[in-house]
Amino acid sequence: MTGASRGIGRGIARRLGEAGYDLTISAREGTRLQQAAEELSDIAGGSVHPVVADMTAEKDVSRLVRAHDERHGRLDVLVLGAGVGFSAPLAQTSKRRYDLQFDVNVRAAFVLVQEALPLLRKTAAGRPEHGAKVIALASITGLFAEPDLAVYGATKAALISLCQSVNAEASDDGVSATAICPGYVDTDMTAWMRDRIEPRRMIRVDDIAEMALAVTRLSPYAVVPDIMVTRPGRQLGRA
Repeated sequence: MTGASRGIGRGIARRLGEAGYDLTISAREGTRLQQAAEELSDIAGGSVHPVVADMTAEKDVSRLVRAHDERHGRLDVLVLGAGVGFSAPLAQTSKRRYDLQFDVNVRAAFVLVQEALPLLRKTAAGRPEHGAKVIALASITGLFAEPDLAVYGATKAALISLCQSVNAEASDDGVSATAICPGYVDTDMTAWMRDRIEPRRMIRVDDIAEMALAVTRLSPYAVVPDIMVTRPGRQLGRA
């Protein structure tokens, strides 16, 4: 899984580890990834293998899939957890930040799915009553526009669409994809919003991790394209 060294990704890795999965976890920053691996090893029922990879480098993305395949020869769950976002009005968003968000949030996810699909299909064929899953950390901004998050929302809409394409092309083979689309979750990535939304009013990391684990338990006959998770209040369609 990508984006496993912090935030929601780390929370999902912990929950999958507790459930007994062998984990291949990845992030760009090696020290933080190693710390996450050591923490997960203390509680995981299976093995934990960290692989440093930069999601803006296609060769790293491909290497990550190969590393997992060589070590395990199967892939029950692919978690697309890496993501980057910037807040700015649409008219003031730089092309550099546009490119970075699409590289990490969309292109890397596409390459990962493309590279991993043969292994996912192989795994699903070996366990026809369980199948294989792709879980993508999208965002409610991919479903409903949020001011100052135009590019971020566009990348998450693309990620949701990618999951739909996986389902259209691979669900007959037992491989299904679910985009989890939360509003603001209490992580360091949403620290910039804490002067407007109190952390105690944000979604908990454990809520999203629990949702991801639930998806892994579904049979291949239940395809869930996306799940919206919103904060309480009157504006349920807002992040």
